[in-house]
Amino acid sequence: MKVHEYQAKQLFAEYGIPVPEGDVATTPAEVAEIAGRVGRPVMIKAQVHVGGRGKAGGVKYAADPASAEQIAGNILGMDIKGLTVNKVLVTVAEDIVSEAYLAIILDRSTQRPVIMVSTEGGVDIEDVAAKTPEKIHKLPVDPTVGLRPYQARNLAQALYHPPDLVRQATDIIMKMYRLFWELDASLAEINPLVTNSRGEIVALDAKVTVDDNSLYRQGRIAAMRDLDAEEPSEVAARDADLSYVKLDGTIGCIVNGAGLAMATMDLVKRHGGEPANFLDIGGSSNPQKVVSAMQIILSDPKVQAILINIFGGITRCDDVANGLVAAFKILQPTVPVVIRLVGTNEKEAAAILADMHLPCANTLDEAVMKAIQLAKVPVTAH
Repeated sequence: MKVHEYQAKQLFAEYGIPVPEGDVATTPAEVAEIAGRVGRPVMIKAQVHVGGRGKAGGVKYAADPASAEQIAGNILGMDIKGLTVNKVLVTVAEDIVSEAYLAIILDRSTQRPVIMVSTEGGVDIEDVAAKTPEKIHKLPVDPTVGLRPYQARNLAQALYHPPDLVRQATDIIMKMYRLFWELDASLAEINPLVTNSRGEIVALDAKVTVDDNSLYRQGRIAAMRDLDAEEPSEVAARDADLSYVKLDGTIGCIVNGAGLAMATMDLVKRHGGEPANFLDIGGSSNPQKVVSAMQIILSDPKVQAILINIFGGITRCDDVANGLVAAFKILQPTVPVVIRLVGTNEKEAAAILADMHLPCANTLDEAVMKAIQLAKVPVTAH
């Protein structure tokens, strides 16, 4: 789960990480009031869960409250990569002397939190990694021991030389790791981490992503979720207890089991199609899950065919078939549907579906190619 920049900065401030003075606003009048309260030039920053806000015109400088109000009127309501800006962060425009990068991620290869720092702040870290990887310093942290002060100091010295700046950066890195660990984060990032003309190090931007699986014990973070900023189909899937990720293809996939779902998507790609989603109905035999899955898939206007691939184990094929019958009666889909049901009670499932005259397949390859053909997508050679 992502939180907005203003929320991440609130969390940073609670952990003692310095952030610029500012506040969030939903109207131009509120922006003018905040700018007047700050009493200095401000940055007005769109609060949406996408990158590239600055390039899209969602981050602007304002010299005074009047111009801040005018600029906010242009940013509020604008569309940035499909998301509407409903809130802006009004924050002090810092006098920047230098920019650095600091982030903590959960690294699968080491199975540890990894701290990354770079003197190349303010740019996409992916570009730095591709062009000048030697400028990124990484430290895997043993979670049983935690981050030690000397390790944080070594990272700080990779960013700064003056002793005072090293001390400030060491303190920020230690506090950042504590935030990352205590909030069950999968990402905590500052880009850029700046020094100003007063010799202070400040988190000019802030990103925090928290593991969804920990939200049951991170109630305060869960309450920060902005449903308006999330993909509606993903919100509906979460409410239906389905694992779903929207993609950009045309073949809607309904599968049971994450591994089988990934294999299904891989085969769709291999045969020349593009999956429209990852959707795992899990091991439940509840027919309503199939109805919910169909509703979510059909809400995507890009979907031109639906591929249902069920390998029955705990999930009974006949229960899935009953769910499909219910879904077809309720939703009356106009896009073609291809079904592969094998495993527990597959014969019973075939009998249930016999009167529906739906395209069925015996193998996954066959099902994938039928779905692609029905979606009018050219099929590549196997």
